[in-house]
Parts: sequence; structure tokens; C-alpha cells
Amino acid sequence: MSDHVATLADLVRRPSVNPMGRDVSGPEYLEGRITDYLVQRFSAAGIPWARQHVAPGRDNVVARLDATVKKSPVILWDAHQDTVPADGMTIEPFAPLVRDGRLYGRGACDVKGGMAAMLTALARLQASGQPRKKTVLFSATVNEEFGFSGVKALARLWSTPAAEQPASDAAARTLVGTRPASAIVAEPTELDIVTQHKGAVRWRVRIHGRACHSAFPERGENAIYPAGRVILAIEALARELLARHPDHPCGPPTLSLGTIHGGMGVNLVPDLVVLELERRLLPDESPQQARAEVIERIAAAASDARIEQEEPFLESHGLPESPCRSCVESIEAAGRALGCDPRRVAARYGTNASVLACAGVPSVVFGPGSIAQAHTADEWIDLDQVDKAANILCGMVW
Repeated sequence: MSDHVATLADLVRRPSVNPMGRDVSGPEYLEGRITDYLVQRFSAAGIPWARQHVAPGRDNVVARLDATVKKSPVILWDAHQDTVPADGMTIEPFAPLVRDGRLYGRGACDVKGGMAAMLTALARLQASGQPRKKTVLFSATVNEEFGFSGVKALARLWSTPAAEQPASDAAARTLVGTRPASAIVAEPTELDIVTQHKGAVRWRVRIHGRACHSAFPERGENAIYPAGRVILAIEALARELLARHPDHPCGPPTLSLGTIHGGMGVNLVPDLVVLELERRLLPDESPQQARAEVIERIAAAASDARIEQEEPFLESHGLPESPCRSCVESIEAAGRALGCDPRRVAARYGTNASVLACAGVPSVVFGPGSIAQAHTADEWIDLDQVDKAANILCGMVW
């Protein structure tokens, strides 16, 4: 089995499901199995590594392969460890299956294929006798799918004074050193280069009522009724947003109602409804201002209700047009040498790259696989793209 295929299979068979804010537990949840695999892999290869604690059961891993040419820049390669849940999948999610040049399994495309390409590239760079003209700093970050807490902790290593960092950051801070010159974030881009993408703000809205027996509904306040008015207001604003900046490369701003929770039973007047909202942002939009507009519409739609707006559990700016020209051009040159023609594109989704850019690291997004396969019921990735991605990454360093 080829090195990139074996590496990707190793990653897929180790579940690293993000709970996505749900109160769930089990052997498939959190990133610990991937973290341990990476530590063992780097230890066996003699590549210096460190863990960075982020939350219980959730550690970033950083590793460093130094350049062999003096005064070389440091480039960060980042890939997140977590995947979305495997509920409803039509294939065995954690039993990697290779068929017709594809590997199937949860996370194969988003983003263990990209991580496998980076790990394979590190191994090839280390084994080769060719001079390395860049130092590669590899990071495997946690909780990308729900909150970006892993990459925010990583950025803290160079953007926050050491005295203000937790003691558990010490080993990772020493390994990382100064701020990287640029970053490549692994996501399924079909070997194109995402130079700008959207941001997002996500939060919960709690609409309160007063519970009572359904035989006497007039004695209570049914929280579902004002929630209904709020939902209609959200729908109206969502339609309006689609007409704003429809020709933007990243697509228009969007608003989506993701979940609704309310009621305990048909014979009880419900006293609480909880909505989860997501507002996707254009690169130049402010998360705070975008959220404020939604809150204003909600208040106008149900001014007679007691409504509580929770603080965002995710708040991330978009990625503006990347100033990382040398990074983009080196990917393009390495791709052309392999018969590929990477394009510069924009994306409607968000990634760790926007957090890194806000922390002063010019960043782009690049990797194997198509976003069309991410999060799907039969998730898969083209293995040839994983191999090409690894070779392009190597070509940037040699």
C-alpha cells in the first residue's frame, strides 16, 4: 500500500468526531486517538513534537521539520483533527474502504485526506537528500468544525505574551518559536488555492414563556408562539441577505436557522424554545455588526416576549484576499511541475485560515478532495489527489 494511502487509512480508522455542542459521549468522540497517533508517528520518525492542551480530551499537536538551508522562512501547515458526526452514513464510517481509486470513510475528505498529504510530504521531505529551503511547522488542531478553539490556542503561542499563556503552552511555544511567515491550511479544494473565504458567527437564542397544564393554556405563556414570529423574521432576513452582494466571489452573505428545541410534551404549555443561528459573513463584514442586525429583527418580531441572546459559541472573520503572494506562486509552480494547474478561487465556507490571518500569518487554503464530498453519507476522496497534494507540498520546500 502506498504511503499516502496507508496514512489516510490510519487516520480514518481512528474516530475523532466533534460532539458539535451535543451532550454525547462514546469512543468515537473527541480527537484523542488522532492526537496519540500523531505523537507516536513523530516520535518514531525522530521529528520534534509537542502537545498543546486546549480542553479536556482535546490537544493540538505541533511538529517541526527544520530547513537544511540557512536563514530559511518558516511555513505553517495546518490540518484539523476533528470530523463531523457519522450519524446517517451509508458506509462504515471508520472502516476505510479503497475502491476505484477512492478511499471511503468519515473524514476522508474533510480533512484527513489533507492531513495525510501533509504527513506524507513531511516523511518524503525527511527521507529525501534534497536541500530543504523552508522550515515546515505542522499543526494538527482540534475543534475546527464547531468552534475554532484549537487554532485560536495555536495562534496564542506567538500572538500573546508568554507570561499571559497557560503553563501547558510552554513546550509548544518553545517548538513553534516566532510567528510563521505564512500558512497553508488543509481543506478539500481539489488542488486549487482558496485565497479568500467567508467567516461566520453562531449563537443560540432562548425564547422564554411560562409553563402550565395544557388543560388551562391561558394560565401560561406558550414560548412556541413568539418563536414562530421570530422564525418568520429570520426567514425574511435570510431572503434579503441573498440579494446583497450577489456577485461577490464568495457568494452573498447568508443566514440559516440550524436547530429548534422546545416543549416537553403535548399536554404541557412550553416555557422555552432554543434556536441555533448561523450568519455567514463576507470577508469584510464584522461578526458583531452582522449579529446585531439579526438581533434587531428578532426583537422587532417578538417585542412582547422575553428573549435571551447567548454569547456566540463561534465568531470568526472571513479570510480577505490573501497577501501571501509568494506562497500562492510557489503552490502554482509546484503544481505545474506535476502537470496540475492550480487556480486561485474563493470559497463560501470558513476555515482555520481566517484565524491565522487575524493573528498576523498570511494564509491560503489548499488540499486534495472536493467540498462536494465533505460531510456526506458516503464521504470519499480521490487518492491520486492526495498523492499530488503531498508532492506539491514537497515541491514548495525543495
